[in-house]
Amino acid sequence: MIFAIKEINNSTELLPDIKLGYQIYDTCASGLLAAHVAFQLSNGQDPVFYKGSSCSHMGMVTAVVGDSGSTPSISMARIIGPFNIPQVSHFATCACLSDKQQYPTFFRTIPSDQFQADALAKLVKHYGWTWIGAVRSDSDYGNYGMASFLDAVQKEGICVEYSESFFRTDPRSKIQKVADVIRRSTALVVVAFVAAGDMNVLLQELALEPTAPRQWIGTEGWITDPLMMSFSFCAGAIGFGIQRSVIPGLKDFLLDLSPTEVATSSVLTEFWEDAFNCSLTKNADPEKKVCDGNENLKSLKSPYTETSQLRASNMVYKAVYAIAHAIHNTLCHKRNHTTQCDRNIRLESKQVFTALQKVNFTRNGYPVSFDANGDPVAFYELINWQMSESGVIELITVGHYDASLPKGQEFQIKRKISWVEGRTQVPLSVCSKSCPQGTRKVLQKGKPKCCYDCIPCPEGEISNTTDSPDCFPCTNEFWPNTERNACFPKPVQFLSFDEVLSIILAALSVVGACLAITTAVIFFHHRTTPIVKANNSELSFMLLFSLTLCFLCSFTFIGAPSEWSCMLRHTAFGITFVLCISCVLGKTVVVLIAFKATLPGSNAMKWFGPPQQRLTVVFFTFIQVLICTIWLVLSPPFPIQNLTTYKEKIILECALGSAVGFWVVLGYIGLLAIFCFVLAVLARKLPDNFNEAKMITFSMLIFCAVWITFIPAYVSSPGKFTVAVEIFAILASSFGLILCIFAPKCFIILFQPKKNTKKYLMNKSTRCLPAFSENGDFVIGGIFSIHYKLHAVIYNYTTKPEPSSCSGSIDSRELRFARAMIFAIEEINNSTKLLPGIKLGYQIYDSCASVPVSVHVAFQLSNGQDPEFYKGSNCSQSGVVMAVVGESGSTPSISMSHIFGPFSIPLVSHFATCACLSDKQQYPTFFRTIPSDHFQADALAKLVKHFGWTWIGAVRSDSDYGNNGMASFLDAAQREGICVEYSESFYRTDPSSKIKRVADVIRRSTAVVVVAFLSYGEMRVLLEELARAPSPPRQWIGSESWVTDPNLMSFSLCAGAIGVGIQQSVIPGLKDFLLDLSPTQVVASSLLTEFWENSFNCSLKKCEQGFTIFKNNVHEGMCDGTEDIMLLKNPYTELSPLRVTNMVYKAVYAIAHAIHNAMCQETNLTTQCYKYIKLLHKQVFTELKKVNFSQNGYPVSFDADGNPAAFYELINWQKSESGGIKLVTVGYYDASLPKRQEFQINRNITWVDGETEVPLSVCSGSCSPGTRKVLQKGKPICCYDCIPCPEGEISNTTDSHDCFPCRREFWPNARRDACLSKPLEFLSFNEVLSIILSAFSVLGACLAIMTAVMFFRHRTTPIVRANNSELSFLLLFSLTLCFLCSLTFIGVPSEWSCMLRHTAFGIIFVLCISCVLGKTVVVLMAFKATLPGSNVMKWFGSPQQRLTVLSLTLIQILICAIWLILSPPFPMKNLTTYKEKIILECALGSAVGFWAVLGYIGLLAVFCFALAVLARKLPDNFNEAKLITFSMLIFCAVWITFIPAYVSSPGKFTVAVEIFAILASSFGLILCIFAPKCFIIIFQPDKNSKKYLMNKNQM
Repeated sequence: MIFAIKEINNSTELLPDIKLGYQIYDTCASGLLAAHVAFQLSNGQDPVFYKGSSCSHMGMVTAVVGDSGSTPSISMARIIGPFNIPQVSHFATCACLSDKQQYPTFFRTIPSDQFQADALAKLVKHYGWTWIGAVRSDSDYGNYGMASFLDAVQKEGICVEYSESFFRTDPRSKIQKVADVIRRSTALVVVAFVAAGDMNVLLQELALEPTAPRQWIGTEGWITDPLMMSFSFCAGAIGFGIQRSVIPGLKDFLLDLSPTEVATSSVLTEFWEDAFNCSLTKNADPEKKVCDGNENLKSLKSPYTETSQLRASNMVYKAVYAIAHAIHNTLCHKRNHTTQCDRNIRLESKQVFTALQKVNFTRNGYPVSFDANGDPVAFYELINWQMSESGVIELITVGHYDASLPKGQEFQIKRKISWVEGRTQVPLSVCSKSCPQGTRKVLQKGKPKCCYDCIPCPEGEISNTTDSPDCFPCTNEFWPNTERNACFPKPVQFLSFDEVLSIILAALSVVGACLAITTAVIFFHHRTTPIVKANNSELSFMLLFSLTLCFLCSFTFIGAPSEWSCMLRHTAFGITFVLCISCVLGKTVVVLIAFKATLPGSNAMKWFGPPQQRLTVVFFTFIQVLICTIWLVLSPPFPIQNLTTYKEKIILECALGSAVGFWVVLGYIGLLAIFCFVLAVLARKLPDNFNEAKMITFSMLIFCAVWITFIPAYVSSPGKFTVAVEIFAILASSFGLILCIFAPKCFIILFQPKKNTKKYLMNKSTRCLPAFSENGDFVIGGIFSIHYKLHAVIYNYTTKPEPSSCSGSIDSRELRFARAMIFAIEEINNSTKLLPGIKLGYQIYDSCASVPVSVHVAFQLSNGQDPEFYKGSNCSQSGVVMAVVGESGSTPSISMSHIFGPFSIPLVSHFATCACLSDKQQYPTFFRTIPSDHFQADALAKLVKHFGWTWIGAVRSDSDYGNNGMASFLDAAQREGICVEYSESFYRTDPSSKIKRVADVIRRSTAVVVVAFLSYGEMRVLLEELARAPSPPRQWIGSESWVTDPNLMSFSLCAGAIGVGIQQSVIPGLKDFLLDLSPTQVVASSLLTEFWENSFNCSLKKCEQGFTIFKNNVHEGMCDGTEDIMLLKNPYTELSPLRVTNMVYKAVYAIAHAIHNAMCQETNLTTQCYKYIKLLHKQVFTELKKVNFSQNGYPVSFDADGNPAAFYELINWQKSESGGIKLVTVGYYDASLPKRQEFQINRNITWVDGETEVPLSVCSGSCSPGTRKVLQKGKPICCYDCIPCPEGEISNTTDSHDCFPCRREFWPNARRDACLSKPLEFLSFNEVLSIILSAFSVLGACLAIMTAVMFFRHRTTPIVRANNSELSFLLLFSLTLCFLCSLTFIGVPSEWSCMLRHTAFGIIFVLCISCVLGKTVVVLMAFKATLPGSNVMKWFGSPQQRLTVLSLTLIQILICAIWLILSPPFPMKNLTTYKEKIILECALGSAVGFWAVLGYIGLLAVFCFALAVLARKLPDNFNEAKLITFSMLIFCAVWITFIPAYVSSPGKFTVAVEIFAILASSFGLILCIFAPKCFIIIFQPDKNSKKYLMNKNQM
């Protein structure tokens, strides 16, 4: 301010010879102090406020500059206003100060907040933010500004989530509350109408606990304040600031300060001392140094010296110059090109106030003027806080807002904007997204209109528009599609043969019938055997016949219902089922009577022999036939169309006719079934061998259960499922009967023929022994699954059960484990270091991979080697086992551990990996030398993640090993973001149907990768099933249980499999031990004998038929001693990759070391062992926890959970050159390494089908740019659809979750992955439409000129002269202009073309219609003048005609002039008509002006039309009124239709409609009025004579 005053005082042009003074006060940002200063200034420079009339006039202030704040300015304006003292503020922006009633003398050089609020609202709307937060200063500036902004955003349809106010002096709790509101809010955009001091306080509070990223929108109060830029989380803020400016010389003036000058001002002194941290007075603060005069302001970095961003400073500068210009205009005037000012005139404040209202000048290129409210023209720069490369926030001007520009053009953006967190894309801030078709909008209760839920349309209703507020129902015959956005005809439904369900049921029916026929054939073939003869073969064959009919009758329920099928299906079913139950009932009675007949003197069978049995069956069946006949006669079933069960489809079904008949049929069947079930229950305890009552009991239990559950299922099942339920009940009960009654017998007949003998049926049994055993001082037990499975036994609970026995072939690998245990024990017994002088014995059992056998062995080992389990206290102590090695499976190990635990007997497993066994609460004495599945599951999950497989299948053993291992794997996979398509479980003893189902799941699945957490037995069964019908290529991921098993390598479909395996190892001497077998040694062991015979396909001894296990009981020959085990290729002899075998080896050594530590002591470098000391299990268990040794270089120790350190090799099944599969170690997993370093791959991997590229296994491919990811309903997160972006939105990244809209001037490309500038559209001269319209315009003008030339050439002829030739020539001239004025509508709209097109058209058309009106009046007057004594033509001669045309045209000119002055048309960009392009068009400016011009033309046309109609019956020769009537009729028709066409036509077609209307009406005029005359002139010149026109020619 001081600089500006000094500059003015030095000026020779502004206030020459007059010196301006100044008094500058510090209000301390206080309204109270500002009011005090205002009173002081109002009363002069005296410090006393005079209340009386003796006010001092000394040094009266002429005008005031200030204050910076709105609130102090309001206080000052109220005080100095009554004194007419002008107040010019440089920074008080409150819109309230524009009220001239309250603040008459207030002016400002900064725009009002009303403009800023409007600009902010347009900014928010421009970027599509409809959900914002708002904070404001709790002051006049903030409250009034925010009120204006909220009004503006409400008009723009923007919702405000919260609006909080505060002041910098408020308690910190209130500031915290505002900050917490911002942190918790969902609105990303925050509009801050806050002063700089308040904003600083808020940002400091937010910085203490950073909020989620927020897009700040700022006002000029803080957006350009450099002190705010230290808050980095505000980077990306955008807002409006005062225009940046340059004030020449200001920088030098500000920096031209020395300590001497500064000392004269207390304010400058304080500033200087604070800036340089020194003192200008020696007696000041002793902690500060004394300023030495070397301080340099130029090196100071502070807002005082920062002049590169002059904004508010220029407002002060302009305020001073405005006052100076007002004083100049009051005191000075020009004389002889010089300015003279009278300083002696008494200058009143009111004069300055009056002059200030009129000032209008430019200073340094910046205009200064005030409107009626004392406000300047609003111009803002759009400021963006952008982070520089150095990490510092910079103010970047990216656009501007100029309120003086036409509406819609005020807002311009010229540079790219950096958004919050440095993003380049506009952030999204909405409360709710658009509702798609098929949903409707429902406003959220208590929330603004921008917040709504998208509710799916109710059933039966649709919506086919986006953001639809309502849904509407389909008609009765139609039903919505799944998206509920369209109606489709309802489908007709019945259980047809084409459906999968029908095919399955039909297949089961055929299978059941074939099964019944096959069973009948088997029974007939073995009709003489005891098992067939003992159970009434005649009734059995009849039962099988009826079951065949039961299965086949289900076919009558499938297909479109007809009269015959409806009657047949229920009756056939009822009769066949009664026949079936009657046979079962007969068999039950036979069993009871048969056992009655065994009593002495009984002759029961005499009364229920075969004739009585047949008669019983026929009698019961006849009753059902009678019931069905009555039903069909009285009210048979019939086909109907069911429209009520399902709203969405039509059901074709059979009505029951009589429900009573149907339920009587069912009730009779139920009655017989219950009676049969009761009899079977009574007979269930009879001896089992000849008694099938138990089988009948189970079959009838199933039968009754099926039909009891059938009733509610039948009643509640809708549509075709009613039929399916009935078929299912028929099949289920039929299968229940045939399987329960006949399946056990067929199994014995076919697979256990030795049981189908009288001898076996009359009873006996054997018992099992250890597979290998050796006595010793201490015995180690061993349990291995040497045989594949347990021999199946059907327990009848009437005779003593047989002991368990193994069946199936020998598992050579398990045999190797057992032999390795023997090798380890013998090696220990031969050692001089470990257990010297002590011999270890062993007892090794075959568990047959069965839990019951394992449990039995566990009890036997716990109780000693005695075969009986003693319940009392006299337990045998002979041969007590110290510890046990085994089992291979987790489930048997769990069962055994539960038994061994209470006796403290250690169980050391070599292959039981279930993580559950690490629980020391349940399994305290369990140890293992193989790592837990917890580590394996983690390794497998990391393996799957490593290769990018996110969509996998999973199969597992239905055992503790598989279930617990897979559970651990699925947890790990979920953490890694891997989705599992299916997880199937099975066990090797499950029915083949279940195995087949699992195989089918794998075949049908879309996941390429299958993780198999299976034991060897289950994997073998699964691969055998898959080999029957190979699935598509699958990448197998295996667990250690099967991935290293050589027995499985014959399955080539697993080539490329990868998995984790136990570390390879070497056991010196083991190979020689295993291969050192001769026939003589083998004969000593039944197990080795079986192995030898199976391996070499020969027999070591003569045996009874049926003893050995060869297929079909056929021997190939006797073993001759030439068999060489060295040449044998099987898992027993395959010793190159010893893995699990080493685990057995380490387990034996661990137990031996524990016994050694308990029994032996080191004395004088020798080891002494005391084998006669009684060794307890608990001692071995305690020592086993402590063992820590290495054997053959492999460490052995156990952690607190009994687990070893986890180390796996990564195994790959690769095809060798010979075509076989070999195991290749391609990496390893070491759980002891640091995190993320455990997994290493060091060799190339061969994948499925021999591929070298990693196979892809994902549920959904990546979504390309232009689409967004939408999760598939009910599926995992890996499964999604790629939905194209909606219209107007794009996504430019792969796998984008959302699309975002383009800016208003842009539109997406076809791929919707980029925004392109919208094309500009206007009616250009290059378009075909424009060329056609232009051609017609030129053609019309040429036609008018040619007509005028023709009329001029024949101007003396009667037809030209008789119709007012002067007006005709004027009309032709105006028509020529009418045709040509249409050209002004074509081309790019400009200011001049917009103003010219409508005004020229309006004036020319009025000129044209005026001429036609004149001609019409002339005709009327001409005929009036023919009356005697009439002098009408005297009053409407040629001068009056010219004057009429001129006056009527002048009125239109006046209308157009008013229109152009008040609100002229102007060019504008139309962004609303089309979303995808910009229409360049002329806005009307004032619609009233446009319609006034058109209305005036219409008024003249209607008046002219009315006069022409009145004159139409006058004599024709001199009357052209008919022609005018037709021309004006066409004219009015064209312009009446023009109005709706003009209003409804979009874009450039609005202009085309207007041109068409001009041309059509112009052609109508010229053709209707002049064409007939030209025709006479050219083609009928004889009619163009006075004689002809006077009608005096004679006939």
